[in-house]
Amino acid sequence: MGLDNPLHIAFLVVILLLVFGAKRLPEIGRSLGSGMREFKQSVTGEHNSQQTALPPAEQQQPPPAPAAQPAQPVAQPVAQPVATPPAPPVEHQQQS
Repeated sequence: MGLDNPLHIAFLVVILLLVFGAKRLPEIGRSLGSGMREFKQSVTGEHNSQQTALPPAEQQQPPPAPAAQPAQPVAQPVAQPVATPPAPPVEHQQQS
């Protein structure tokens, strides 16, 4: 019982593919590997002088800044009072 049987590993891979999908599994593997690498470095006290860079397709670039436009005052919306409907009249029943 365990993951020593290749059939168990294959079954686990099929379940992971169904849950996460084929596009998502490489991303999960990369992040898991980098997390384990960072943990190992923090435990052993080793530090790489080179930073591992993400491939150009995965680097997140900030969105381009909008072109400079002259400042124009922005009109603030005026809060309108909310009208509440009148309460219905209360009818009292008389006891006989």
